[in-house]
Formats: sequence, structure tokens, C-alpha cells
Amino acid sequence: MVKDIYIVRHGQTDYNLKGIVQGSGVDASLNETGRSQANQFFTTYGDFPFDKLYISTLKRTQESVQGFIDKNLPYEKLSGLNEISWGTREGQPFTPEENKYYYAMLDRWKEGETSLPVEGGESPDQVAMRQLEAMKHIMSKTEERKVLICMHGRAMRILLAHLFNYPLSDMDIFEHTNLGLYQIRATDNMFQLVKYNDRGHLSDTI
Repeated sequence: MVKDIYIVRHGQTDYNLKGIVQGSGVDASLNETGRSQANQFFTTYGDFPFDKLYISTLKRTQESVQGFIDKNLPYEKLSGLNEISWGTREGQPFTPEENKYYYAMLDRWKEGETSLPVEGGESPDQVAMRQLEAMKHIMSKTEERKVLICMHGRAMRILLAHLFNYPLSDMDIFEHTNLGLYQIRATDNMFQLVKYNDRGHLSDTI
């Protein structure tokens, strides 16, 4: 069986624009730029024969692919696709103090401490465990040969590292942008990268 998996990050929100931490605890809507990104993605892929759409439980993912839902593409919400919980940092601006904490955490994860959670939140290892259950569910649907997944930046990095057998300490090699697309071809539990953070469907002004 060959399964083509298309993964996009949600469109821009005002929290993204203003540098405020979202995570899984802030359920923000797309801003005007995010809606434009979503429209451009739909313009390019709206007639593509996806069999199923999977989104997180946060509304910014659904708003990013609402055009497909309006065309009656079957969809399912999976909490395993939610963004990492940034715990006590969610809803807080990136002040110099917050930046220091954030980058210190990233450095420790890069050094291999991926079981270390954010204060009041999750670790990359914990996110990977819930993603494993979500992907088992998605992969079990053998009749779905082409699926679209809309999720979140840090969660995408964790998922892609796991799918391609990288240690989670290397997850930052997987870049992401709002409505940037990864295409993966799955065959016999092997995953082949076809497109890496493709932005060809987005205008240069976004």
C-alpha cells in the first residue's frame, strides 16, 4: 500500500504576528494574512483528490482548511495533532526573560534532554507519544490513500523527526512556515520525503 500524506502548518494568527506564545492552551483564530494563506493553499490544492482531512482540536487548523470542509471532504479532529503545551508560558509575549527561558529549553532539547517538559507543559517525548497514537489511527485507514493533515509548527517538527527516524534532538532541521507543505510517501512503514516546507502556492508578499 502507498499512502501520500500532505502536512501543512496552520495559517498566521495575531499571536504569531505579535510574538506571543500559543501552544495548545491558546485557541486563536487566523488573522487576515492567515486567511489569505489558507485561500491561496485552497486555490492550488482545492481540486486535489484527497480522501480525508485530519486536523487538531484547535480552531486555527480548521480555519486553515475550511475550504476543503466546505467542499464536503471528510475530516476528523485528533487531539494527538495538537501543538505542544508551553504550560505557564502560553499567552505570554516573548520578553527578553521569556526568550532566555525558551532558547534555554531548545538548547537542552538539542542536547538530547527531550524528556524535559516546559514548566507546566509538555516535553517533546510526551508529544511524540500522543502523535504515535494519532498516526496509528491515520495509517490504519488503508482505504485513504491521500490524506491532508493540518497541525502546528513545533508539533510538526516532532512528528517529522519521528517519522524519519531522527532523534528528537534533531527536530529543528525540519523548518516550517504558515501553510508551508510537507509531502510524505508512506510504503510498508517506510516514509519518503517528497516535498520539504514547500511554499510555491503562496505569494511572495506573504
